[in-house]
Amino acid sequence: MILSGLFKDSFAASRLLKFSTELPFIHTNQSYQIFSLIENPNGFICNIMMKGYMQSNSPCKAIWVYKLMLESNVAADNYTYPILFQSCSVRLAEFDGKCIQDHVLKMGFDSDVYIQNTLINMYSVCGNLGDARKVFDDSSVLDLVSWNSMLAGYVLVGNVEEAKDVYDRMPERNVIASNSMIVLFSKKGNVEEACKLFNEMKQKDLVSWSALISCYEQNEMYGEALILFKEMNASGIMVDEVVVLSVLSACSRLLVVMTGKLVHGLVVKVGIEAYVNLQNALIHMYSSCEEVGTAQKLFSESCWLDQISWNSMISGYVKCGEFEKARALFDSMPDKDNVSWSAMISGYAQQDKFTETLVLFQEMQIEGTKPDETILVSVISACTHLAALDQGKWIHAYIRKNGLKINIILGTTLINMYMKLGCVEDALEVFRGLEEKGVSTWNALILGLAMNGLVDKSLETFSEMKEQGVTPNEITFVAVLGACRHMGLVDEGHRHFNSMIQEHKIGPNIKHYGCMVDLLGRAGMLKEAEELIKSMPMAPDVSTWGALLGACKKYGDNETGERIGRKLVELHPDHDGFNVLLSNIYASKGNWVDVLEVRGMMRQHGVVKTPGCSMIEVHGRVHEFLAGDKTHPQNEDIEQMLDEMAKKLKLEGYAPDTREVSLDIDEEEKETTLLRHSEKLAIAFGLIAIDPPTPIRIVKNLRICNDCHTAAKLISKAFNREIVVRDRHLFHHFKQGSCSCMDYW
Repeated sequence: MILSGLFKDSFAASRLLKFSTELPFIHTNQSYQIFSLIENPNGFICNIMMKGYMQSNSPCKAIWVYKLMLESNVAADNYTYPILFQSCSVRLAEFDGKCIQDHVLKMGFDSDVYIQNTLINMYSVCGNLGDARKVFDDSSVLDLVSWNSMLAGYVLVGNVEEAKDVYDRMPERNVIASNSMIVLFSKKGNVEEACKLFNEMKQKDLVSWSALISCYEQNEMYGEALILFKEMNASGIMVDEVVVLSVLSACSRLLVVMTGKLVHGLVVKVGIEAYVNLQNALIHMYSSCEEVGTAQKLFSESCWLDQISWNSMISGYVKCGEFEKARALFDSMPDKDNVSWSAMISGYAQQDKFTETLVLFQEMQIEGTKPDETILVSVISACTHLAALDQGKWIHAYIRKNGLKINIILGTTLINMYMKLGCVEDALEVFRGLEEKGVSTWNALILGLAMNGLVDKSLETFSEMKEQGVTPNEITFVAVLGACRHMGLVDEGHRHFNSMIQEHKIGPNIKHYGCMVDLLGRAGMLKEAEELIKSMPMAPDVSTWGALLGACKKYGDNETGERIGRKLVELHPDHDGFNVLLSNIYASKGNWVDVLEVRGMMRQHGVVKTPGCSMIEVHGRVHEFLAGDKTHPQNEDIEQMLDEMAKKLKLEGYAPDTREVSLDIDEEEKETTLLRHSEKLAIAFGLIAIDPPTPIRIVKNLRICNDCHTAAKLISKAFNREIVVRDRHLFHHFKQGSCSCMDYW
């Protein structure tokens, strides 16, 4: 065409340019070379070039061509401006759109309905519904597209009232408009309105059915979604990828794998199984229903895998507890994103693999991937369980250094960590710094203060919570009753228990009753505690009976303790706590025959007593000690420190409470056994490894015994050290010979 001179013919050149821009395998740079060779291109040719740029996702260059038109005095027409408004919509360039609107008014195209419709759409997409409505109201010509465009704008921003107004005023309501309204009702959770509109529609297309099924699924009405899909299929409506995604999500939620398999069969029959989104949804569905083998088969056979495919498969393995396969797949991933790391880290944390959680988080840091909120919550929770305060503080510092927003969930997790590691001031600082506080945040603070012996402050916080207009929930009252329990506030506990029922209309659950039984038992009101158990509207759980049995041992009511203990061992022969408590009650009476009988029954049922374990963090590393442990690398230093502790304790007037040793051995052996309790070993190591004035912080898996409690008080005085011990019930802050629990625990 160039050689023959035919290229100088505008019509011929425009045909070549149009052909070039419409073919996806010809780059727009090639099309622009053709455009640049055309002498004096007219408006039609410029429109073709602008449209080509729009089709190749280069909307900025479409505006650039328009500027060339203005510089060359090429007249725009009624086809030019819709392209330009579409370019502004894609780029959310409202200012450019306003400028082009001025040109439209100047050139007299404001009465063109196609131009007006694209202008309404541009303002709607940019979120300026005010100007969109002004164009709509001022327009002298409106067609069905105009009404649909205005309606779509209100649907986009979720304005139900204005959308209903436009829909009601439409001269002709088509299927598109009705579908848009169903989508809007779905977004706002108004399922009833969506159903009503769907049933009133005279004509329904695939989008109508898909919109209502999606509405059900998004509003957690999964059963209804599956029923409607069955009706849709029976009506002969051909399914597509979108509706199947909603249906498979519903199957995953309801764990109905057989229904999921039927849907899978339909997908194959229709021939849409190659869509990667569907492959991912099927993998997720099978994994959620614990058919990880089928999910693995789909994953292995799929020709098209994306990041979601890999993440879905890893999540499936994690959910089914197959961590080795999950980790192997994770390590073989070509690329890892935050979801990949989150799936593994959160999975480890949820399965109580806290050490692996922290190790993997460190690997993530080395690779330079920034964690999101989900990952940070999991890692902080792991630090809490491992008593890894230094690492927890490092993560908190990381959050502040990187300017990450601490939302309700992350803030609550930080408060919980600091409280459970005895750092009350740090927890309070986090609480005060939160912009938004949920009921879970207040609950964590109330419970944490009570656990750390600050019961008055805990109950004051509960009052402050109500003054702030935050409505307490079931968990709040578990925390409040727990606070009363820690200090023996029987009357206060009764008052809050009654207030929960009468004032807040919350029915007490097993945990509330458990707190009340424990409160009465700790106060020595054993008869009242047993009566309360008998009056409970539900069967008492293990913790509730355990609280009463423990109280019987504490107050020496061996008769009641023996009666309850025997009954519980018969009902729960595999429960180590009940067997141990009954054995201890017999031992306190010197009834060694019955002690041996209980221990024989334990061996017969394969019941193993949970060994006492104490953890202490030193320089970012967590050390574990078991009762009688001699395996620590610094065992010789620990033995020397134990001897020094024994000497100083003797000077302080300490006498070992050998009643805590439920063994038929002589007194000297009992004293030696007491000295090697896990918390004493951890304290000895802390005195060696942690320099003052840093507190020695210890976490124990069981309740601290009377002897260790007395010893810790005297050690804090003799060595002038602050010692913090968290047992399974609460915190003990030992300082200068006294404890925060005031010897009531």
